[in-house]
Amino acid sequence: MRDTTETRAIKLVDLPLVKRLSENGAVLDSELCFTQNAGMPNHGGMLFNLLLPYRGVHTLITRSGKQQVVGQFRLKPEGHCAHVAYVAPAPDDEDDTAWLHLLDAMAIEAGKRGAHLLAAEVDEDLPLFRTIRTASYSIYARQEIWQYIPDAGCAVQPAAELLEATDADLPEIQMLHSNIVPRLVQQIPDLPGDGHGLIYRAHDRIAGYIAVAEGKSGLYLMPHLHPDVFNEAPAIIAAAVARVERDRLPVYVRVRRYQDWLDSVLLDMGFELRARQAVMVKHITAGVRATAFAPLHHKLEAVTPSPVKPPTSGIIDS
Repeated sequence: MRDTTETRAIKLVDLPLVKRLSENGAVLDSELCFTQNAGMPNHGGMLFNLLLPYRGVHTLITRSGKQQVVGQFRLKPEGHCAHVAYVAPAPDDEDDTAWLHLLDAMAIEAGKRGAHLLAAEVDEDLPLFRTIRTASYSIYARQEIWQYIPDAGCAVQPAAELLEATDADLPEIQMLHSNIVPRLVQQIPDLPGDGHGLIYRAHDRIAGYIAVAEGKSGLYLMPHLHPDVFNEAPAIIAAAVARVERDRLPVYVRVRRYQDWLDSVLLDMGFELRARQAVMVKHITAGVRATAFAPLHHKLEAVTPSPVKPPTSGIIDS
């Protein structure tokens, strides 16, 4: 049978379809989910809102038989890691052919735009997790999202002194990041980007950095704390919450497995576990070692015999 699958960039004529499909979608970018979408991974409104021409956001639609799927990824200018933001509708347990075509198309499109990796954050108990595994994504890390709701009686009392991170702090922040984040996970960028960050100094060095992303629906904190400040961790987290808390918005803290010692800290402070996710990555391009080649005419000179000269008569003209 002839394959009739079609994938292309979204057009204005597709907006009614996209709005209908987005009623049952899945957000695969936790930062967007918890800052722009009220922390509702399966709510469809965010996709429709992001259809405006945001810089670095790309939306594709796939039709395969009776299946119609829309997906969106974002790639920062000059970035090397693209992130799947949204897929709608979420696949079921039966046929996921269209979703596989869509994921492949997003990887191709991201690669054309210079990305080396395509990442997604997904709950492991969803059918979409199995689809993404089938699409050759690998698990690079696992993470948990913890939530603090203002005025909910949580035991949060700021005590540590935090400072706004500046460009001058970036080398020390990168050093901290390289010391506590496994090398494999370092391929997924999560250092200063569109948001801002707070630093904690101990013994004249940066021992803690908390990246902050803000949105209309919540605040998203990504802590990077050195194990040496284990005892100060509650005060650091509490101070960060106090610095960013505003308008009664919920505060979310992302904790990856290599910092799972923060789980008990957040639990004691009154945070509630909101989600468990796998951070999945697909390699789009592979590095190729550059090789120096000699010009072709040099090689030909080495293997081609010299031109044959005609024989002489042996008589020398006087």
